[in-house]
Amino acid sequence: MTRSARSAAIREPAPAYDLAMTITDLSVVRAALEAERDRLRVGLAEGIVAPGPMTYGSQAAAASQVFEQQRDLALRDHNAQHLEQVDAALVRLADGTFGACLRCGRPIAPERLEALPWAAFCIDCQRIVGRGG
Repeated sequence: MTRSARSAAIREPAPAYDLAMTITDLSVVRAALEAERDRLRVGLAEGIVAPGPMTYGSQAAAASQVFEQQRDLALRDHNAQHLEQVDAALVRLADGTFGACLRCGRPIAPERLEALPWAAFCIDCQRIVGRGG
């Protein structure tokens, strides 16, 4: 193998997801997305506990309650955004565009979709989008 052939082989991207996935593959992905959607919906349906009445001298307890409430609100916001991503992935499954990057149109790597079936972008585009691009 020549030096240029080795360099070209090293730069070859990982094989992308075959957009003509089998019905079984799509069923497994759909089941995983639906399970994730159900999990998120249950979490979002749970109420956030408001801080209880404060007593004199309980500043540490009050601070802990406020911290826990702020944490719960942040987690709730994150879960709501994640639910939107999962729902969008289910729509892409239904319309036949699942596995294609929304930004560049290239296939998303199978390893990425296996780890994050709701991924909307290939890893290169996710880096750009993540930086606000």
